[in-house]
Amino acid sequence: MECAWYLCVCSLLCAWPATTGHPCSIDSKVTIFSQGWADCHGKSLQHTPDSLPGNITRLDLSFNSLAVPRSRTFLIRFPALHALNLSNNIIPTLYPAVFSNLCVLHLLDLSSCNISHLHPAAFQGLKNLHTLLLKNNKLQILRLSAFLAFGALVHLDLRNNDLISVDALVLQLMERTPQVLLQGNLWVCNCSMYPFQQWLQQRRAVHVLCAFPPELQGQEVKTLNFQDLGCRRNQRFPRSELSDSSELPATVQRNDTITTPPAGKGGNSWPYLVGFLVLAVGISILIALAAKCKLFHKSFASYRHRPLPDASSMGGSHAEEVVAWGENQPRPAAAGLQLEDDDGFIEDNYIQPSERLQEEDELEPHFPL
Repeated sequence: MECAWYLCVCSLLCAWPATTGHPCSIDSKVTIFSQGWADCHGKSLQHTPDSLPGNITRLDLSFNSLAVPRSRTFLIRFPALHALNLSNNIIPTLYPAVFSNLCVLHLLDLSSCNISHLHPAAFQGLKNLHTLLLKNNKLQILRLSAFLAFGALVHLDLRNNDLISVDALVLQLMERTPQVLLQGNLWVCNCSMYPFQQWLQQRRAVHVLCAFPPELQGQEVKTLNFQDLGCRRNQRFPRSELSDSSELPATVQRNDTITTPPAGKGGNSWPYLVGFLVLAVGISILIALAAKCKLFHKSFASYRHRPLPDASSMGGSHAEEVVAWGENQPRPAAAGLQLEDDDGFIEDNYIQPSERLQEEDELEPHFPL
Protein backbone atom coordinates (compact mmCIF):
# COMPACT_ATOMS: atom_id res chain seq x y z
CA MET A 1 0.00 0.00 0.00
CA GLU A 2 2.81 2.41 0.88
CA CYS A 3 4.56 1.60 -2.39
CA ALA A 4 1.40 2.34 -4.44
CA TRP A 5 0.90 5.62 -2.59
CA TYR A 6 4.51 6.57 -3.31
CA LEU A 7 4.11 5.91 -7.03
CA CYS A 8 0.93 8.00 -7.18
CA VAL A 9 2.60 10.97 -5.52
CA CYS A 10 5.59 10.75 -7.88
CA SER A 11 3.28 10.70 -10.89
CA LEU A 12 1.45 13.80 -9.71
CA LEU A 13 4.71 15.63 -9.05
CA CYS A 14 5.98 14.82 -12.55
CA ALA A 15 2.72 15.82 -14.24
CA TRP A 16 2.37 19.12 -12.32
CA PRO A 17 5.16 21.07 -14.12
CA ALA A 18 4.13 19.55 -17.44
CA THR A 19 0.61 20.97 -17.10
CA THR A 20 1.46 24.36 -15.59
CA GLY A 21 4.88 25.34 -17.05
CA HIS A 22 3.75 26.08 -20.67
CA PRO A 23 0.74 27.54 -22.53
CA CYS A 24 -0.21 24.26 -24.26
CA SER A 25 -3.08 22.02 -23.31
CA ILE A 26 -2.02 18.52 -22.32
CA ASP A 27 -3.98 15.34 -21.88
CA SER A 28 -4.74 15.01 -18.17
CA LYS A 29 -3.77 11.34 -18.33
CA VAL A 30 -0.25 11.94 -19.59
CA THR A 31 2.41 11.03 -17.02
CA ILE A 32 5.94 9.80 -17.02
CA PHE A 33 4.62 6.27 -17.45
CA SER A 34 1.85 6.92 -20.00
CA GLN A 35 1.53 8.73 -23.33
CA GLY A 36 -0.98 11.31 -24.53
CA TRP A 37 -1.35 14.46 -26.62
CA ALA A 38 -0.42 18.15 -26.42
CA ASP A 39 -2.37 21.00 -28.05
CA CYS A 40 -0.31 24.16 -28.71
CA HIS A 41 -2.71 25.53 -31.35
CA GLY A 42 -2.55 29.30 -31.95
CA LYS A 43 -0.19 30.23 -29.11
CA SER A 44 2.16 32.45 -31.19
CA LEU A 45 5.05 30.12 -30.41
CA GLN A 46 8.42 30.50 -32.08
CA HIS A 47 9.90 27.42 -30.43
CA THR A 48 8.50 24.26 -28.95
CA PRO A 49 8.07 24.60 -25.16
CA ASP A 50 10.85 22.81 -23.31
CA SER A 51 8.47 21.72 -20.55
CA LEU A 52 6.40 19.47 -22.82
CA PRO A 53 6.61 15.77 -21.92
CA GLY A 54 8.93 13.88 -24.25
CA ASN A 55 6.69 10.82 -24.48
CA ILE A 56 3.63 12.41 -26.12
CA THR A 57 2.35 10.76 -29.29
CA ARG A 58 0.27 13.63 -30.78
CA LEU A 59 1.36 17.26 -31.02
CA ASP A 60 -0.56 20.18 -32.53
CA LEU A 61 1.64 23.21 -33.31
CA SER A 62 -0.61 24.80 -35.93
CA PHE A 63 -1.15 28.56 -36.33
CA ASN A 64 2.14 29.58 -34.74
CA SER A 65 5.36 31.22 -35.95
CA LEU A 66 7.74 28.29 -35.59
CA ALA A 67 11.31 28.56 -36.84
CA VAL A 68 12.38 25.32 -38.51
CA PRO A 69 16.15 24.74 -38.14
CA ARG A 70 18.37 24.43 -41.19
CA SER A 71 21.13 22.12 -39.99
CA ARG A 72 19.62 20.09 -37.18
CA THR A 73 16.63 17.89 -36.51
CA PHE A 74 13.33 19.45 -35.59
CA LEU A 75 11.47 18.19 -32.46
CA ILE A 76 14.34 15.95 -31.46
CA ARG A 77 12.90 15.54 -27.95
CA PHE A 78 9.73 13.80 -29.19
CA PRO A 79 10.74 10.52 -30.83
CA ALA A 80 7.41 8.83 -29.95
CA LEU A 81 5.21 11.15 -32.06
CA HIS A 82 2.61 9.43 -34.23
CA ALA A 83 0.82 12.59 -35.43
CA LEU A 84 2.29 16.07 -35.96
CA ASN A 85 0.35 19.14 -37.10
CA LEU A 86 2.49 22.04 -38.35
CA SER A 87 -0.12 23.68 -40.57
CA ASN A 88 -0.39 27.47 -40.94
CA ASN A 89 3.20 28.19 -39.98
CA ILE A 90 5.56 30.12 -42.26
CA ILE A 91 8.00 27.47 -43.51
CA PRO A 92 9.09 28.46 -47.05
CA THR A 93 11.78 25.75 -47.24
CA LEU A 94 12.00 22.26 -45.80
CA TYR A 95 15.65 21.48 -45.11
CA PRO A 96 17.28 18.02 -45.29
CA ALA A 97 16.60 15.45 -42.56
CA VAL A 98 14.47 17.88 -40.56
CA PHE A 99 12.17 15.02 -39.44
CA SER A 100 14.74 12.21 -39.40
CA ASN A 101 14.22 11.34 -35.70
CA LEU A 102 10.45 10.79 -36.07
CA CYS A 103 10.74 7.20 -37.20
CA VAL A 104 7.25 6.16 -35.99
CA LEU A 105 5.37 9.18 -37.35
CA HIS A 106 2.17 8.25 -39.21
CA LEU A 107 0.61 11.66 -39.99
CA LEU A 108 2.36 14.90 -40.96
CA ASP A 109 0.29 18.00 -41.72
CA LEU A 110 2.20 20.78 -43.55
CA SER A 111 -0.81 22.51 -45.07
CA SER A 112 -0.77 26.28 -45.70
CA CYS A 113 2.88 26.70 -44.71
CA ASN A 114 3.91 28.74 -47.76
CA ILE A 115 6.31 25.95 -48.81
CA SER A 116 7.95 26.66 -52.17
CA HIS A 117 11.00 24.42 -51.99
CA LEU A 118 11.35 20.82 -50.84
CA HIS A 119 14.88 19.60 -50.32
CA PRO A 120 15.35 16.10 -51.82
CA ALA A 121 16.17 14.74 -48.35
CA ALA A 122 13.49 16.69 -46.46
CA PHE A 123 11.49 13.56 -45.59
CA GLN A 124 14.43 11.34 -44.80
CA GLY A 125 13.62 8.82 -42.08
CA LEU A 126 9.81 8.89 -42.47
CA LYS A 127 9.48 5.28 -43.59
CA ASN A 128 6.31 4.68 -41.56
CA LEU A 129 4.45 7.79 -42.74
CA HIS A 130 0.90 7.01 -43.91
CA THR A 131 -0.55 10.50 -44.49
CA LEU A 132 1.22 13.59 -45.85
CA LEU A 133 -0.74 16.83 -46.25
CA LEU A 134 0.93 19.47 -48.45
CA LYS A 135 -2.12 21.35 -49.70
CA ASN A 136 -2.33 25.14 -50.07
CA ASN A 137 1.39 25.68 -50.59
CA LYS A 138 3.51 27.02 -53.47
CA LEU A 139 5.16 23.87 -54.76
CA GLN A 140 6.09 23.99 -58.43
CA ILE A 141 8.20 20.83 -58.80
CA LEU A 142 7.89 17.38 -57.26
CA ARG A 143 11.34 15.89 -56.87
CA LEU A 144 11.80 12.16 -57.30
CA SER A 145 14.27 11.73 -54.43
CA ALA A 146 11.86 13.39 -52.00
CA PHE A 147 9.29 10.64 -52.57
CA LEU A 148 11.79 7.78 -52.43
CA ALA A 149 11.89 8.21 -48.63
CA PHE A 150 8.34 6.91 -48.19
CA GLY A 151 7.76 3.22 -47.79
CA ALA A 152 4.12 3.05 -46.64
CA LEU A 153 2.46 6.27 -47.82
CA VAL A 154 -1.32 5.88 -48.23
CA HIS A 155 -2.66 9.42 -48.55
CA LEU A 156 -0.93 12.32 -50.34
CA ASP A 157 -2.64 15.71 -50.56
CA LEU A 158 -1.09 18.16 -53.06
CA ARG A 159 -4.14 20.30 -53.77
CA ASN A 160 -3.91 24.02 -54.52
CA ASN A 161 -0.21 24.32 -55.24
CA ASP A 162 1.56 25.75 -58.30
CA LEU A 163 2.27 22.45 -60.04
CA ILE A 164 2.19 22.64 -63.82
CA SER A 165 3.27 19.06 -64.63
CA VAL A 166 4.52 15.88 -62.99
CA ASP A 167 7.54 13.86 -64.06
CA ALA A 168 6.87 10.29 -65.21
CA LEU A 169 9.22 8.88 -62.53
CA VAL A 170 7.26 10.64 -59.79
CA LEU A 171 4.06 9.25 -61.30
CA GLN A 172 5.43 5.73 -61.00
CA LEU A 173 6.28 6.30 -57.35
CA MET A 174 2.90 7.86 -56.64
CA GLU A 175 1.26 4.80 -58.13
CA ARG A 176 2.06 3.04 -54.86
CA THR A 177 -0.08 5.60 -53.02
CA PRO A 178 -3.80 4.72 -53.13
CA GLN A 179 -5.08 8.26 -52.54
CA VAL A 180 -3.46 11.18 -54.34
CA LEU A 181 -5.20 14.57 -54.50
CA LEU A 182 -3.95 16.93 -57.21
CA GLN A 183 -6.83 19.32 -57.82
CA GLY A 184 -6.40 23.08 -57.93
CA ASN A 185 -2.95 23.27 -59.53
CA LEU A 186 -1.90 25.29 -62.57
CA TRP A 187 -1.79 22.38 -64.99
CA VAL A 188 -0.48 23.18 -68.48
CA CYS A 189 -2.24 20.88 -70.94
CA ASN A 190 0.22 20.31 -73.78
CA CYS A 191 1.74 17.24 -75.39
CA SER A 192 4.12 16.63 -72.46
CA MET A 193 1.02 16.11 -70.33
CA TYR A 194 0.18 12.86 -72.11
CA PRO A 195 1.86 10.45 -69.60
CA PHE A 196 0.11 12.25 -66.75
CA GLN A 197 -3.18 11.97 -68.61
CA GLN A 198 -2.70 8.21 -69.01
CA TRP A 199 -1.96 7.94 -65.30
CA LEU A 200 -5.11 9.88 -64.42
CA GLN A 201 -7.26 7.63 -66.58
CA GLN A 202 -6.34 4.70 -64.33
CA ARG A 203 -7.44 6.61 -61.24
CA ARG A 204 -10.93 6.91 -59.79
CA ALA A 205 -12.41 10.08 -58.35
CA VAL A 206 -9.47 12.22 -59.49
CA HIS A 207 -10.67 15.33 -61.30
CA VAL A 208 -7.81 17.47 -62.58
CA LEU A 209 -8.67 20.53 -64.65
CA CYS A 210 -6.52 22.42 -67.14
CA ALA A 211 -5.41 25.95 -66.31
CA PHE A 212 -3.47 26.65 -69.53
CA PRO A 213 -3.82 27.26 -72.44
CA PRO A 214 -6.92 29.45 -72.30
CA GLU A 215 -8.86 27.39 -74.86
CA LEU A 216 -8.56 24.30 -72.63
CA GLN A 217 -9.05 26.06 -69.30
CA GLY A 218 -11.54 24.25 -67.09
CA GLN A 219 -11.51 21.01 -69.07
CA GLU A 220 -10.69 17.75 -67.34
CA VAL A 221 -7.24 16.46 -68.27
CA LYS A 222 -8.08 12.78 -68.57
CA THR A 223 -10.84 13.45 -71.12
CA LEU A 224 -8.53 15.13 -73.65
CA ASN A 225 -7.21 13.35 -76.72
CA PHE A 226 -4.07 13.61 -78.84
CA GLN A 227 -5.34 16.50 -80.93
CA ASP A 228 -6.45 18.46 -77.88
CA LEU A 229 -2.98 18.15 -76.32
CA GLY A 230 -1.31 19.17 -79.58
CA CYS A 231 0.46 15.84 -80.13
CA ARG A 232 1.20 14.26 -83.50
CA ARG A 233 -0.17 10.85 -84.28
CA ASN A 234 3.27 9.31 -84.84
CA GLN A 235 4.79 10.89 -81.74
CA ARG A 236 6.17 8.41 -79.24
CA PHE A 237 6.66 8.83 -75.53
CA PRO A 238 9.66 7.00 -74.03
CA ARG A 239 9.01 5.08 -70.88
CA SER A 240 11.02 6.43 -67.96
CA GLU A 241 12.76 3.88 -65.76
CA LEU A 242 14.02 4.14 -62.19
CA SER A 243 17.58 3.35 -61.20
CA ASP A 244 16.20 0.39 -59.29
CA SER A 245 13.02 -0.78 -60.96
CA SER A 246 12.50 -3.50 -58.34
CA GLU A 247 11.24 -0.82 -55.95
CA LEU A 248 8.12 -0.29 -58.07
CA PRO A 249 5.44 -2.94 -57.58
CA ALA A 250 3.65 -4.35 -60.58
CA THR A 251 0.27 -3.83 -58.92
CA VAL A 252 -0.99 -1.62 -56.14
CA GLN A 253 -3.37 -3.12 -53.57
CA ARG A 254 -6.07 -0.84 -52.35
CA ASN A 255 -9.90 -0.76 -52.40
CA ASP A 256 -9.67 -1.73 -56.06
CA THR A 257 -6.67 -3.40 -57.62
CA ILE A 258 -5.14 -1.31 -60.40
CA THR A 259 -2.38 -2.41 -62.67
CA THR A 260 0.50 -0.01 -62.93
CA PRO A 261 0.07 1.97 -66.15
CA PRO A 262 3.07 2.54 -68.36
CA ALA A 263 4.38 6.07 -68.33
CA GLY A 264 4.46 6.07 -72.10
CA LYS A 265 5.01 3.98 -75.18
CA GLY A 266 8.28 3.43 -76.86
CA GLY A 267 11.69 2.51 -75.55
CA ASN A 268 15.14 3.75 -74.83
CA SER A 269 16.68 1.99 -77.84
CA TRP A 270 18.15 5.12 -79.43
CA PRO A 271 21.39 5.04 -77.33
CA TYR A 272 22.06 1.51 -78.60
CA LEU A 273 21.41 2.60 -82.20
CA VAL A 274 23.80 5.54 -81.87
CA GLY A 275 26.43 3.31 -80.31
CA PHE A 276 26.09 0.76 -83.12
CA LEU A 277 26.46 3.47 -85.78
CA VAL A 278 29.53 4.94 -84.07
CA LEU A 279 31.10 1.48 -83.82
CA ALA A 280 30.41 0.73 -87.50
CA VAL A 281 31.89 4.05 -88.64
CA GLY A 282 34.95 3.53 -86.45
CA ILE A 283 35.58 0.04 -87.84
CA SER A 284 35.19 1.34 -91.41
CA ILE A 285 37.73 4.10 -90.78
CA LEU A 286 40.23 1.62 -89.31
CA ILE A 287 39.87 -0.71 -92.31
CA ALA A 288 40.35 2.19 -94.73
CA LEU A 289 43.46 3.36 -92.88
CA ALA A 290 44.91 -0.16 -92.86
CA ALA A 291 44.35 -0.58 -96.62
CA LYS A 292 45.78 2.84 -97.34
CA CYS A 293 48.92 2.15 -95.30
CA LYS A 294 49.44 -1.17 -97.09
CA LEU A 295 49.21 0.46 -100.51
CA PHE A 296 51.55 3.22 -99.38
CA HIS A 297 54.21 0.76 -98.20
CA LYS A 298 53.89 -1.23 -101.41
CA SER A 299 54.31 1.89 -103.54
CA PHE A 300 57.23 3.08 -101.46
CA ALA A 301 58.98 -0.28 -101.77
CA SER A 302 58.55 -0.26 -105.59
CA TYR A 303 60.17 3.18 -105.87
CA ARG A 304 63.30 1.98 -104.04
CA HIS A 305 64.41 -0.27 -107.01
CA ARG A 306 67.11 1.30 -109.32
CA PRO A 307 66.66 1.22 -113.10
CA LEU A 308 69.03 -0.97 -115.15
CA PRO A 309 72.10 0.89 -116.56
CA ASP A 310 72.38 1.53 -120.27
CA ALA A 311 74.78 -0.59 -122.39
CA SER A 312 76.63 2.53 -123.49
CA SER A 313 77.39 3.51 -119.96
CA MET A 314 78.51 0.05 -118.87
CA GLY A 315 82.09 0.54 -119.90
CA GLY A 316 82.55 3.95 -118.37
CA SER A 317 80.97 3.02 -115.08
CA HIS A 318 82.97 -0.18 -114.94
CA ALA A 319 86.17 1.73 -115.52
CA GLU A 320 85.31 4.29 -112.89
CA GLU A 321 84.60 1.49 -110.44
CA VAL A 322 87.92 -0.11 -111.16
CA VAL A 323 89.75 3.19 -110.64
CA ALA A 324 87.93 3.82 -107.38
CA TRP A 325 88.73 0.37 -106.05
CA GLY A 326 92.31 0.64 -107.17
CA GLU A 327 92.87 3.81 -105.23
CA ASN A 328 91.54 2.53 -101.94
CA GLN A 329 92.14 -1.22 -101.74
CA PRO A 330 92.76 -4.31 -103.84
CA ARG A 331 89.82 -4.86 -106.10
CA PRO A 332 88.29 -8.29 -105.73
CA ALA A 333 86.34 -7.83 -108.87
CA ALA A 334 89.62 -7.61 -110.87
CA ALA A 335 90.70 -11.03 -109.64
CA GLY A 336 87.38 -12.44 -110.70
CA LEU A 337 87.79 -10.84 -114.08
CA GLN A 338 91.31 -12.34 -114.45
CA LEU A 339 89.89 -15.74 -113.72
CA GLU A 340 87.28 -15.29 -116.35
CA ASP A 341 90.00 -14.41 -118.91
CA ASP A 342 92.03 -17.52 -118.03
CA ASP A 343 89.25 -20.02 -118.46
CA GLY A 344 90.86 -21.46 -121.62
CA PHE A 345 88.19 -20.45 -124.08
CA ILE A 346 88.48 -17.81 -126.72
CA GLU A 347 85.44 -16.04 -127.90
CA ASP A 348 84.68 -15.92 -131.60
CA ASN A 349 84.77 -12.20 -131.77
CA TYR A 350 88.10 -12.02 -129.95
CA ILE A 351 90.17 -12.58 -133.23
CA GLN A 352 90.33 -9.55 -135.39
CA PRO A 353 89.20 -9.85 -139.07
CA SER A 354 92.68 -9.13 -140.52
CA GLU A 355 94.24 -11.96 -138.58
CA ARG A 356 91.47 -14.33 -139.70
CA LEU A 357 92.16 -13.55 -143.38
CA GLN A 358 95.87 -14.22 -142.92
CA GLU A 359 95.18 -17.60 -141.45
CA GLU A 360 92.86 -18.53 -144.28
CA ASP A 361 95.59 -17.67 -146.79
CA GLU A 362 98.07 -19.83 -145.07
CA LEU A 363 95.71 -22.80 -145.03
CA GLU A 364 94.92 -22.66 -148.73
CA PRO A 365 97.24 -24.89 -150.95
CA HIS A 366 99.61 -23.04 -153.20
CA PHE A 367 100.05 -24.48 -156.75
CA PRO A 368 103.03 -23.47 -158.82
CA LEU A 369 102.22 -21.53 -161.88
